[in-house]
Amino acid sequence: MSTDLDVDKGLSSMMDGLGEDPLEDLARLLLKEIGEDPSRDGLRDTPARYARWWREFTEYDPGTIDTVFETTSTGQLVMVSGIEVWSLCEHHLLPFNCSLTIAYRAADRLLGLSKFARIAHHQAHRLQVQERLVADIAADVVRIAGTEDVAVIGTGEHLCMTMRGIKTSARMTSSSLGGAFAEEGLLRSELFTHLQTAR
Repeated sequence: MSTDLDVDKGLSSMMDGLGEDPLEDLARLLLKEIGEDPSRDGLRDTPARYARWWREFTEYDPGTIDTVFETTSTGQLVMVSGIEVWSLCEHHLLPFNCSLTIAYRAADRLLGLSKFARIAHHQAHRLQVQERLVADIAADVVRIAGTEDVAVIGTGEHLCMTMRGIKTSARMTSSSLGGAFAEEGLLRSELFTHLQTAR
């Protein structure tokens, strides 16, 4: 029975003598394992592109996400819809896209408009599941905007379902509702009314 140590040793010996970039080496090994020739014309530069893409994705810099402004009008519902992000399913390493709505009830700070999308992209650029994606975005908005009244709703299509397994296209919706949004009341009702008209 092989142990984790055996697996580590096996991987280490497999990688010995390969190039300087381990991601490129992995791409070449992957191509060989699926019966391709990494040295053929169409694939010769693929390992370098593969490595570059993974680094661009995981090292993505959303810029400043915590710009806020003082407000004299507290209690207002602020909602931004149609934020489109791509992430990677952590179970299959296949992409999923997600359309997000972020809403909060302003306290004494207003979040800068572009920061909604920056926060969403910041959380999407790593291995994720959609349920955690919306929860992580909500946690960032709570922290930055200084209010518990935050709602994030995401609707996504997952290629791990569309391309494999059942091979059926479907949209999944998940939500994170905090503070007054988690309770029956005027704010929650206003949110869902706006969501209906935003479609």
